[in-house]
Amino acid sequence: MPLTATTVSAPWDWQPAPPCRWEQPVSLIRLEGPDTLRFLHGQSSQDLERAKPGECLATCCLTPTGRVRGLADVLVDAGGAWLVVSAGNGAAIHQALDRVLFPADQVSLGPVQTARLITLEGAEPAAESAAGWWLPGGRLLLPDGTALPAELEAVPALGAIESERWRLSQGRPVAPNEVSDEVNPFELGLADRVSLSKGCYVGQETLAKLATYDGVKQQLRRWFTVGPAVGPSVGTALLTTSGERAGRITSSLRLDGGGEGSSLWLGLALVRRQALADPQLVTGEGIALEVSVPTGVVAPPVGAGSAAS
Repeated sequence: MPLTATTVSAPWDWQPAPPCRWEQPVSLIRLEGPDTLRFLHGQSSQDLERAKPGECLATCCLTPTGRVRGLADVLVDAGGAWLVVSAGNGAAIHQALDRVLFPADQVSLGPVQTARLITLEGAEPAAESAAGWWLPGGRLLLPDGTALPAELEAVPALGAIESERWRLSQGRPVAPNEVSDEVNPFELGLADRVSLSKGCYVGQETLAKLATYDGVKQQLRRWFTVGPAVGPSVGTALLTTSGERAGRITSSLRLDGGGEGSSLWLGLALVRRQALADPQLVTGEGIALEVSVPTGVVAPPVGAGSAAS
């Protein structure tokens, strides 16, 4: 994608030309039985126990210390629910669920299946599709081997670079660089997936302390820089302009340049709370990065690691 004056001066103003679609591989885990929602309620961050058939709720699969194993949607029906793992290792999440499932639980845990999640941008979804399930946000879930409905075949598909650029702009975390057992949901801008009032669940004590005692140490930010042929890579340490530790890069994308051969680099970074208000950070090699808040990030609860504190 060649650079233009617009992409260099305002790189985050770019949006994919509608209508379009992009797809990602996901893992499906089927849970059935009367205790399904109670079980998932205790093993993830969202308030699921009172969910009704037909609802689809976004959640985080957590470790006992409140770190993120994966991101998922819970698609509820009359017999149980589908756990749609959109980021993270589906097999590892299945293993973690199976480890805490006891005979007394009235839940059966199905095998991990693979599927595609099709997201529409600027296009109206069909009213219904026999091929899969429609999820909120214009997303169609298709089990592997299921053909894309004919009306969606005509919608242009985003290429890999465009899809990644759109992800970075919105700050959607992926595994393993952002979603991992080293970070918690508040650090990734996922506060809307966390219930702080639903009672006991895996990781609840840690997340409650983070919210109560202002304990969020870092937050997800997007960055860009123009010029270098070799730009910042994943894992690169970041510094403030005064030389203090500021965080690390988690995603990096190079867009080919034009003119004099300059390049536009975009990415995500986990930025330490002391540097959250800084509009510019630098790498150890002296590359200056312009830093901002991604459009899709939800701030931690009030008082939890805010930049103003």
